[in-house]
Amino acid sequence: MPIIHPYISDLRTALQPYRSQQRIALVPTMGNLHDGHLELVKIAKQHADIVVVSIFVNPTQFGVGEDFDSYPRTLDDDAKKLATVGTDYIFAPHVDEMYAVLPPSTSIRAGAITVQLCGQSRPDHFDGVGIVVSKLFNIVQPDVAIFGQKDYQQLAIIKQLVRDLSYSIDIIAAPIVRAVDGLALSSRNQYLSPAERQVAPILHQELQYLAQQLADGAHTQQGLAALIVESSTRISNAGFNIDYLEVKTLQLEALNNKTSKSPLDVQDLIILVAAWLGRARLLDNQLINVNQ
Repeated sequence: MPIIHPYISDLRTALQPYRSQQRIALVPTMGNLHDGHLELVKIAKQHADIVVVSIFVNPTQFGVGEDFDSYPRTLDDDAKKLATVGTDYIFAPHVDEMYAVLPPSTSIRAGAITVQLCGQSRPDHFDGVGIVVSKLFNIVQPDVAIFGQKDYQQLAIIKQLVRDLSYSIDIIAAPIVRAVDGLALSSRNQYLSPAERQVAPILHQELQYLAQQLADGAHTQQGLAALIVESSTRISNAGFNIDYLEVKTLQLEALNNKTSKSPLDVQDLIILVAAWLGRARLLDNQLINVNQ
């Protein structure tokens, strides 16, 4: 079983002997682990000798009325799952171990990238992500950290944070892990009722369809905005409440103003969506190439 450390000082002491000769990987999580998290650990083990998984439900990234209090805490089950993939240490601090005061006096702000997409409906979310990830980086001092591509905006913000704050950490993006029917794995999928779980894969199916339309050049006939409206209508008609559905460059530059019949002047695009289905807010994205 992995060794669980709830205290910063104990984890630092445990990791110190490895620092000169071995590589350390960090996999940050909020627990309630699923197969997608375990894939992150498997990738981490390919790039490091020692793997630390943090399990911390971070209060600073939850907004008013969000599910902080009800978010599942399943440390015992998580530890058993992490043992099957060779995790070495679990860092599972209490809130008062991570934050002497709440809200913390110091903030990490990532600028314009945080006010689009998820930032439109969760305005303080990424500031909370920034400070907890910075703290985890300082506590663990990893050589490499693994983040899932499902949270694409978060991944982009972490890469920017590492660049701007000069962390000597390699950030590895892990591909989205999906259920057999295509639904992106998420801890919040458990909020779906049985009937909603049957509907949920439609979100990914629509992203695939929209990606194929773009790859086939449909935007040159209808314009990108018209294609997005059509996809949004089908998603809404299936029972989703859409937060956003947007097409951007991989650097998250907006393309939604491209409504003419002229071809897009970039190759690599990503479709990003967030939509509510009942109590579950589902995130997904699809990489495409309009010239493929």
